[in-house]
Amino acid sequence: MTVFREVMAKLARDEAGATAIEYGLIAALVSVAAITAMGGLGNTLSNTFSYVSNQMASAQTGI
Repeated sequence: MTVFREVMAKLARDEAGATAIEYGLIAALVSVAAITAMGGLGNTLSNTFSYVSNQMASAQTGI
């Protein structure tokens, strides 16, 4: 029973797993933020290219 207690005490003191989980959560948060920002940027770029395309078509036809 003493060996079991020693092993459990050692596991309780080990923080390597908790640190890895924290880094994983931080990476996930950064990923979500990046995806959100890129999604908004993609919509803005799409609108800009559509506007430019329409303006070029209008200039080409002379309207």
